[in-house]
Amino acid sequence: MSDNNTGFSGISRRGFIAGAVGAAALAGHTTPAQAARAAGPIANGAQVAALIIGTGYGGSVAALRLAQAGVDVHMIEMGMAWDTPGSDGKIFCTTTAPDNRSYWLRTRTKAPLNYFLGFPIDRDIPKYTGVLDAEEFGGITVYQGRGVGGGSLVNGGMAVTPKRENFATVLPSVNPDEMYNTFYPRANSELGVGTIDPAWFESTPWYQFSRVGRKHAQRSNFPFVFVPDVYDWNYMQQEAAGTATKSALAGEILYGNNFGKKSLQRTYIARAKATGRVTISPLHRVTTVSPASGGRYTVVIEQLNTTGDVTTTKTVTADRVFFAAGSVGTSKLLVKLKATGALPNLNGEIGKSWGDNGNVMCGRANHLWDPTGSQQSTIPCAGIDNWAAGGAFAEVAPLPTGIETFASFYLSITKNPNRAQFSWNASTGKVDLNWQTAWKQPSIDMAKTIFDKINSKEGTIYRTDLFGVYKIWGDHLTYHPLGGAVLNKATDNYGRLAGYPGLYVVDGALIPGNTSVNPFVTITALAERNIEKIIATDL
Repeated sequence: MSDNNTGFSGISRRGFIAGAVGAAALAGHTTPAQAARAAGPIANGAQVAALIIGTGYGGSVAALRLAQAGVDVHMIEMGMAWDTPGSDGKIFCTTTAPDNRSYWLRTRTKAPLNYFLGFPIDRDIPKYTGVLDAEEFGGITVYQGRGVGGGSLVNGGMAVTPKRENFATVLPSVNPDEMYNTFYPRANSELGVGTIDPAWFESTPWYQFSRVGRKHAQRSNFPFVFVPDVYDWNYMQQEAAGTATKSALAGEILYGNNFGKKSLQRTYIARAKATGRVTISPLHRVTTVSPASGGRYTVVIEQLNTTGDVTTTKTVTADRVFFAAGSVGTSKLLVKLKATGALPNLNGEIGKSWGDNGNVMCGRANHLWDPTGSQQSTIPCAGIDNWAAGGAFAEVAPLPTGIETFASFYLSITKNPNRAQFSWNASTGKVDLNWQTAWKQPSIDMAKTIFDKINSKEGTIYRTDLFGVYKIWGDHLTYHPLGGAVLNKATDNYGRLAGYPGLYVVDGALIPGNTSVNPFVTITALAERNIEKIIATDL
């Protein structure tokens, strides 16, 4: 059976009908019209068929497919809706002029690239439930999206499917045939993935930085590859022509993108809401999930205001709960619930095998005859592939300062083997992560297999002014948190949490620490695979 409207190709007709009938029973006979009328923040005492914690890639896939199967869904999102313009007429602020919309409950920005010419560039901002969370643990800062759409709001949109030969190390318990024949294509289609027009790439000043990156890569015999993205490339050409409001060409990326990017709000979430069966409660945070009578679960939720204060605490009942709060959010919550006795039967794999996708950043100082351009699109479109030989894939990243910097800037994904663990700290009432900054050294060594060779060939040096005072490597962060509730270990092979029927993990926490490329397409495809099985067998 293949139905372009549902995306349930691969389920037998009998299995789909059985699943839909079971889902209708589970949904308590609520019609889409009734669900739409019930839209709004979740009410204290509510009973819901499916409660999804988080609105990122995994949660959005689950919401759409459950709704299409007849299940009423309520999504809980800690961040804001991001659907209302500010006083400047824009929903999001620019990277170069961060305001209260930029950071999640911080009073000072914490930019990933936080120095320029050796001077700190962070600034004071009002405390607000902004779109980017720079969550600090002992040895690493983890950047995460906060709002309806999760990480899709703040990433560069690089939509990369791992090479098939690398897949066994990414998800060893998953059949690659089903992923590459069915679920990766489905994810790419739903996400609206596309690639830059090569002819426009060659001519536009906005990608001069990428062309310089290509020249240097190829002169050192590294493969230079165009990378797909979820930005609307036709819209970007209109931006460059002056016929559309500038977005990627106006420095918008880190703190959201107002126009051209196909975030989840415009893809999966839009389709899910259009079913009439999906309701979202922004500025709500789940604190507890515990078993209730009849195989259901009691969920305690705090409602927040825009300065992060708890205004109301609600208790609801859910037939099924899907953990989709991102690798960090899901892992922290599950570790807490196990340690505090709310879900004591979760197994010992909870919190383990967390990794940073090998993220490390650096810059190179080019010669005067290799300017990278004062005009730079914020959307990366290409990378240098030395994964097989050196364990590194380097995104040729923009440095959109508005002035000529003669700098080439890179975010590398590396084959870093180090994995950390989340644990409950009873004395502080918080979850800790035992990552150590020194564990980034393998990532640096792998990135150097590319950039030492390029510097030697070009007679150039590393920039030392972008991450501190004489500091070459951005080894303090990750954009790509993965793991903490790993597939086929903390869960079964489809994300069902061990010990608790009706509890599922559907996000990047399932992936053990590395995807070899930017991870969101893999998170999306895995969620498609898992929710299809769950709908066919559990509902």
